[in-house]
Amino acid sequence: MTGTVLRDLINGPDLVIAPGVYDGVSAALIQNSAFPVAYMSGAAVSASAVGLPDIGLATMTELVASAAVIRRCLSKPLIADADTGFGDVTNVFRTVREYQRVGVSAVQLEDQVFPKRCGHLEEKSVVDVGEFTAKIEAACDARTDALIIARTDARAVNGMDDALRRAARYVTAGADVIFVEAPESLDEIARIPAEVDAPVLFNLVPHGKTPPVSLEQLRDFGYALVIAPGAGVGGAVRGITDALAALARHDTQGAGLPSPRRFFDALGLPFWERIRGAYAGSAADA
Repeated sequence: MTGTVLRDLINGPDLVIAPGVYDGVSAALIQNSAFPVAYMSGAAVSASAVGLPDIGLATMTELVASAAVIRRCLSKPLIADADTGFGDVTNVFRTVREYQRVGVSAVQLEDQVFPKRCGHLEEKSVVDVGEFTAKIEAACDARTDALIIARTDARAVNGMDDALRRAARYVTAGADVIFVEAPESLDEIARIPAEVDAPVLFNLVPHGKTPPVSLEQLRDFGYALVIAPGAGVGGAVRGITDALAALARHDTQGAGLPSPRRFFDALGLPFWERIRGAYAGSAADA
């Protein structure tokens, strides 16, 4: 099962890099890439599927629906953002079950107060550590194969010491991976894997609150997993912006796809052509 595959990758010798995915096209492109894992960004889904900013407006149903589309195009393990779990412990339990139903390999939950905000925005708040510990316990009881990733946003609210204390509690509650959001210096980045007794995730957000850091540094610090949530949607924004600029310049060749055939091939066109061809004779005889 994909949760077991993901666990083996995270516990392996190499730094695992999971680019951001948010729809069928981005999933197909990652499927055809060398990356072994994908990360469904709640912010990217909120923007693309819902058309709203990442401030807790996307629902569990909308995120699960996006995960189902992504899984249709992706056989690799999928880590999925589940925000705060969309309610109390009962909602968290259902959220994990719904994510697993569509084939998600890891469910990421965070300890922000609902409605949450993007981890690199101001004015965040976190719930009591006991409240979120109960959510992690419920998530672990609900899961069968999926990993549970516990994210804390306490660094921005109470400082790094509290974030690390929370991380320790979440490990005890059963979290498989810890995600301390938005460290603000290289020293803080290095401190997290050194002080957390579990595999640790790093969130790669260029131009966010965290300073630039190389993948080599993250590997040396001891991180197991790096997510790049903006890699997919950010690339799409740049590409669409460039295509619109080309069209405005009357550049008719720079405003579209490299090739319609290549685009549809990435989405599985050869498979569907084989299916249609295999039954063509029977349809003609009917």
